[in-house]
Amino acid sequence: MNKLRISVVQYLNTAPLVRGFTHGPLQGKYDLSFTVPSQCAEELRTGAADIAIIPAIEYQRIPNLVILPDLSIASKERVRSLLLVSKSPIREARRIALDQSSRSTQALTKILCDARWLISPEFSEAAPDLASMLAASDAALLIGDPALRLAIAAEEHVTPGRDGALVCTGAQVGLPQFAKLYLYDVVHEWWQLTERPAVLALWAARPEIATPEVAADFTASLAYGLAHLPEICAEAARELQLPEKELSLYLRTNIDYSLDAENLKGLSEYFAQAARLGLIPELNALAILSSPNIPAPSAAPASAKRSA
Repeated sequence: MNKLRISVVQYLNTAPLVRGFTHGPLQGKYDLSFTVPSQCAEELRTGAADIAIIPAIEYQRIPNLVILPDLSIASKERVRSLLLVSKSPIREARRIALDQSSRSTQALTKILCDARWLISPEFSEAAPDLASMLAASDAALLIGDPALRLAIAAEEHVTPGRDGALVCTGAQVGLPQFAKLYLYDVVHEWWQLTERPAVLALWAARPEIATPEVAADFTASLAYGLAHLPEICAEAARELQLPEKELSLYLRTNIDYSLDAENLKGLSEYFAQAARLGLIPELNALAILSSPNIPAPSAAPASAKRSA
């Protein structure tokens, strides 16, 4: 019997989810491949993978998927690894470069521009090179480990600005060609808009693949990962050349791996906002394994509370 193929995002925040598969008792049971979020979704769409950690928005774009229960990559209020970086206050931005690795955060950024910052910039996709992105645009969306690296470098220098911005000089984060930079944590901006968490990624599979036994393995893999966070952080600190204590803080406090009721409300709100802007073709009900009766989210955003 062939092993099931799993497509995995190659970012630090995914490491606890697959630790049981890479280092624990489930090692060797599945065929793992590592790539960027947008490619994980494409591999599931085309059948190159049987199970994938997909950007949340792609659940609404790829037909006939089932979500594995009680698992996600989410953030309750501030994530640090999804940053919109601007050369001026974000309400002045007219051109925004979007990290081409992203799907969910691209959509989040477009929602925030429309509903929180009340701007209609021109969007373009670009490779995740911040200097090049900012040379061609007013602001740039950076995700994953490169964004976390920037956040860690900036945090000892930033001062608060308007609209939730954290302000520093370019020189303080290794970009001396830019006099001043305004950093916006995309999850924090989403929370300011909706007072909901952000669900960024989901384990998804075709219905014939998503069995209770498979779901149990994925739950067990995460449990193994959470029990071995010190090892994960020590390895990542060496690989990324970042402080181990910062990586531990990130995984323990900025990232949430559950799909609890609060996260489901945030996910429903996100999908409703995406539908309002035409970022998804239609609003589909959430099909979660062993949870067949979860209703479709309302098409009208219920909790967008403020735009200033």
